Amino acid sequence: MSSQNTLACGRKEEKGKNIQVVVRCRPFNAVERKSASYGVLDCDQNRKEVAVKTGGVTDKQARKTYTFDMVFGPSAKQIEVYRSVLCPILDEVMMGYNCTVFAYGQTGTGKTFTMEGERSTDEEYTWEEDPLAGIIPRTLHQIFDKLSDNNTEFSVKVSLLEIYNEELFDLLSPCPDVTERLQMFDDPRNKRGVVIKGLEEITVHTKDEVYQILERGAAKRKTASTLMNAYSSRSHSVFSVTIHMKEVNMEGEELVKIGKLNLVDLAGSENIGRSGAVDKRAREAGNINQSLLTLGRVITALVERRPHIPYRESKLTRILQDSLGGRTKTSIIATVSPASVNLEETMSTLDYANRAKSILNKPEVNQKLTKRTLIKEYTEEIERLKRDLAATRDKHGVYLSSENYESMNSKLLSHELQITEYMDKMTVLEDELKKVMEMFSDSKEQADQLTALLEEMNQQLQAAHRDLQETRLRLGEETFITSKLMTTEGELYSTADKLLSTADVSTKDVSGLHAKLDRKREVDRHNSRVQQNFAQHMENSYSQMQRSLQQQSNAHQSFMEYFGTTVSDLHKVNGRALEDAVSTVSSYKAGVKAVLEENVGQCVTKLEQQESLSVESKQNLLHMLEEHQMHLEEALMAQALPTVTTLMSMMGNLTETMECQRAMIQRMETMKREMTSHLDKQAQALSEMRGAALEGFSSLKAEIGDLKEQLGEADQTHKTNLSQLLQCLQGQLSLLSENTQSSFQGLMSRTEALSAPVDSLQQALHTRCSEAETQERSRLHSFEAAVDGLVSETSRVTDELAATLEESAGYRSNLQTSLKALGEVASNWCHKATERVETAAQAQVDLTQANKDSLLSLAQPVETRGEALLQETADCFRRHQTEASGILNNLQDQTGKDMATVQSSREELSTRAARALQTLHSFLREELREDIPTGSTPQRKEYDFPRVLVRSRARDELIEEFHAQMEELQDECDSQDEPEEEIKTVDQGSTEEELAASDVSAITEPSFVDMNIMCDENSRGPFFKQKSNGKKKKKEENRRAPSSTPKKPEGDVANLPRSKLPLRCQN
Repeated sequence: MSSQNTLACGRKEEKGKNIQVVVRCRPFNAVERKSASYGVLDCDQNRKEVAVKTGGVTDKQARKTYTFDMVFGPSAKQIEVYRSVLCPILDEVMMGYNCTVFAYGQTGTGKTFTMEGERSTDEEYTWEEDPLAGIIPRTLHQIFDKLSDNNTEFSVKVSLLEIYNEELFDLLSPCPDVTERLQMFDDPRNKRGVVIKGLEEITVHTKDEVYQILERGAAKRKTASTLMNAYSSRSHSVFSVTIHMKEVNMEGEELVKIGKLNLVDLAGSENIGRSGAVDKRAREAGNINQSLLTLGRVITALVERRPHIPYRESKLTRILQDSLGGRTKTSIIATVSPASVNLEETMSTLDYANRAKSILNKPEVNQKLTKRTLIKEYTEEIERLKRDLAATRDKHGVYLSSENYESMNSKLLSHELQITEYMDKMTVLEDELKKVMEMFSDSKEQADQLTALLEEMNQQLQAAHRDLQETRLRLGEETFITSKLMTTEGELYSTADKLLSTADVSTKDVSGLHAKLDRKREVDRHNSRVQQNFAQHMENSYSQMQRSLQQQSNAHQSFMEYFGTTVSDLHKVNGRALEDAVSTVSSYKAGVKAVLEENVGQCVTKLEQQESLSVESKQNLLHMLEEHQMHLEEALMAQALPTVTTLMSMMGNLTETMECQRAMIQRMETMKREMTSHLDKQAQALSEMRGAALEGFSSLKAEIGDLKEQLGEADQTHKTNLSQLLQCLQGQLSLLSENTQSSFQGLMSRTEALSAPVDSLQQALHTRCSEAETQERSRLHSFEAAVDGLVSETSRVTDELAATLEESAGYRSNLQTSLKALGEVASNWCHKATERVETAAQAQVDLTQANKDSLLSLAQPVETRGEALLQETADCFRRHQTEASGILNNLQDQTGKDMATVQSSREELSTRAARALQTLHSFLREELREDIPTGSTPQRKEYDFPRVLVRSRARDELIEEFHAQMEELQDECDSQDEPEEEIKTVDQGSTEEELAASDVSAITEPSFVDMNIMCDENSRGPFFKQKSNGKKKKKEENRRAPSSTPKKPEGDVANLPRSKLPLRCQN
């Protein structure tokens, strides 16, 4: 059927599927028990093994074990066999597969019982619930149940075929007597399938109809009683179930799915000697064994993968062809007997089944038919049946069955052959009759009649010979002319074949050559274009790479230069800051030393003056006091102004430092990774610097404390001495005491004023060192947010520096306020001293020498300790400066090394890029080659073809040639010395025979040209052979001549142009 009316076949399984083999052993029967047989089979249903005792009763160790897909022992029930074997197969049938189950084994082992079963005597059982029911009724029952549960439209058809003595019979035929033999043909839709002509398929509507069908088929099946089995099947039966199921695909189209199940009950193999079969039963047994033997050979050939499988040697194997090695899923149920008397047959059955396990089938789902295709097939069948019915009713045409019609045709053919044989015999008899008539020609009574008859016949024969002569002459001429024309036509056809083949070859080669050249040019153009694009792209890429590397190198070099410059600036700033601190401390030292020396000198001078003025007047003392007041103010101002100036310079340096740090905030983001190691070292150095500064400032504070204690002790001593001389000096001494007290208080205030900036400077330096150390360590441990932390930390340091500047400004304002207050106090003191100078003059003179010595002893240790302390402080700052310089120098050296490494890397990268670019140019200019012609392309050549066509001669010339040949032949016949034979009398039948043979070629029968020339009839061949030979020759000539190519004129062939291109291009 057409591809438009069918759907695609189901997907084939990627791998084949072996035939499933099941072994079932029946229990002992009464005959075997009476014969005292013992069991030789052990069936292990769990391990699926069958063990055969081959050594007899004495040797129990001799065993042979077979393994199968399933094994059922003697106690197995019918329902167990059905559920294990048929239930999975039935699901596959519903899916659209073809499945086959056949029972194989010795006669009397339960094949028919397994397939069909029996009816129980208890009437309460229905056939589908009967425990003795076989596979066939249970299968039909489950088919109807499954299809009903699926709620799909379906139809079930069954057929029952019998193979008896290698003949096919329909067991479901409506005729009571099964005598009509069926014919088997190959299925055109399935190469391995067969079609049984005339096999009736009955549609089953309910499961109740199945048992009736089985009973009707079983009643017609050939069975007989033998010594082995009382109801032995004498034929093979094939019960086929075809299921049509309706389904709807995704597109909404209705399809019909077809599944087929073949249930085969084979006749059992038997030993004729043991079964007691004779005559008809012996012939039946021989046919059964022959078909089973053929089945065994087919199984062996399939297992051994032989090239030829003998399917056609038996009707059984031909029907089972698709089930053995085809597209059907097949299962074999091998039934065996456990008795020792059947050991040989049991071993043979198990060997057959074991070999059948290796047969590989390739199951394939049946085609799904569309609804239109199925309706079309049914419509064609209905129309055919209508025509047959109408012909039967009207008695017109062939109203017989096709089998009877074919039988009549075969009989007519045989009758025609018999008529032909009788005609030949009649001709022989006529010849004999002529001889008899010649023998009785001497009879006088018949002589006249025969003579008259002979004369009459001779006249008729002569007239017929003359007509025949003329007809043969014309026929000979036409035949000769036709033969010559056919010869010329054959030569022309041969020439045309050569010309057309040459033209086809040359055209094909030229087309291939042009296509080759076009592809070659296209490939060259494409290669050239791709080469240019690739070269341009690679040059641009390398150029961009070099420019990018150059820019990156320049940027990195500028960064490293900037980094070195920044570090150098930092080094200079730190050095300058340290030098300023050292100079400031030195200036502090010099100022303190100068103040102490000046104050002590002034005190000594004043004491000397007081001693010298003890005898002077009050006016001189007052004048000296005024000068002392003015000098004291000038001294204080001279001492305060350098302090203020120093504070202002420190504030400027701090402002510059703050500005430098603010500028460095934005630049130090790029120094994050390079400064990691340096920050660690710097934090450590700052920690050491802070420790040294703390030690120096602590020692300085200790010295200042000692100085305060000494001053307190001197004040206490002065008070003690003053109390002792109080009585003798009275008011003058008290005035002098107040003056001295004020002097000491001034010294103490100045000392405190000096210590306050030192403490503030110490505190600021300590604070800055602590903050710097904290900042550096926080950077070292938290570089994940380095930029933000650095900015915030630097901003905080800047704020603290601003606060320090504000504090310095406060110090300056406080110092100015203190100076003003000191001036007022000094003025007040002068007024009071003027009032009390007279009373203290005498006491001052006495105490002058003591105060002088005390002050000298007090100034000397202070100066010495101050110088030592300042010297240590300066040394500490210089050491720190040296360490910081070393760290920065190391940083500069490392920066130089990094710059050298970067420079070497850049040069190496540039060198590699240049080398790669050079390699690219070398590849593009030297290694990439163009396709250069090799010169192996074939040159022009001459084509070998005929250039002159054969021309047929004129009809007159051919006739003249024919007559010349006839004359030569007549001369040769006349030259022979053979006597002329008398013209025999022939009847009208022989004349008609000669006239019918007159279409034979004159070349093959030259003796009929002349009526006087007789040919030997015995040397001529049969008429139908000559005619068939002539037709065969004509067919061969027509086959040589091209049917679709017209003949070309001779001039056109001669003027064909030569090809100017080579036939092939071999590069």
